Amino acid sequence: MIRRLAGVLLLIHPLACFADACSLGWVCVEPQPAAGHVELVANNLQPWPLTVSLRVLSDDMQVSPSAEVTRSLDGGERLTLAVLTGPGADGDGDYRYQFDWAVGRLDAVHDDSHVYQLPYAPGRSFRVLQGYGASFSHTGLERWTVDFDMPVGTPVHAARGGVVVRVQESHDRACWEPGCARYANFIVVLHDDMTTGEYYHLQHRGAVVAVGQQIEPGTLIGYSGNTGKSTMPHLHFGVYRASSWGKTQSVPVRFMTGGGMLEPESGRRYLRP
Repeated sequence: MIRRLAGVLLLIHPLACFADACSLGWVCVEPQPAAGHVELVANNLQPWPLTVSLRVLSDDMQVSPSAEVTRSLDGGERLTLAVLTGPGADGDGDYRYQFDWAVGRLDAVHDDSHVYQLPYAPGRSFRVLQGYGASFSHTGLERWTVDFDMPVGTPVHAARGGVVVRVQESHDRACWEPGCARYANFIVVLHDDMTTGEYYHLQHRGAVVAVGQQIEPGTLIGYSGNTGKSTMPHLHFGVYRASSWGKTQSVPVRFMTGGGMLEPESGRRYLRP
């Protein structure tokens, strides 16, 4: 889903405190002085992969390989993203940098042979408010996502197994103004092909899984709601791969329904067998 997973940081050298270069306990990007240059080193603080984007701004330092870069780091990995060389013999100079991140790998390849379960209990059926490519809001990065017409408090079940990597359940607000997306409650599950299954607009305090928990297809993970950028109660579900600058790109998937395997269409009801 298009959103900011972390605030972009703007830092000026020299840093007064390296802790300021860390983003919410997820990833740090810190300058490491070396002989004649400075390295900007990313440190993934999580056990799962993250994709980090970095931009360096400087009038008097050379940046290699480029002033803007996006790289994926495995869990716990440290990686030099950029090397800065200054005008002086000591390689020093003035610069600032920004970074952002998303869960998953930039080079993730979705397993198109996988068939997903509908994200609700067996025997239940719900209408699709928006299917793939719906013009209201399922365009661009969100093209391959689905909105299910679910009342607040409907049990939400995992469409695919994996590890829970993010849980947000503290919000109780829905609106449609700019910035409302920040109020969405959600659960993010990392799949074994390094894509993520993401469940949005969940109920306040509506998660029943925890970060780090391994889940199976069909596991109860939470309850639907009406939070974030939303005009009515519903569940937004999509499968994504990481992109640059904290964004994610949705990918098309197939669901098993009472009528066979298919891609969901707006206005139709689908029974989970």
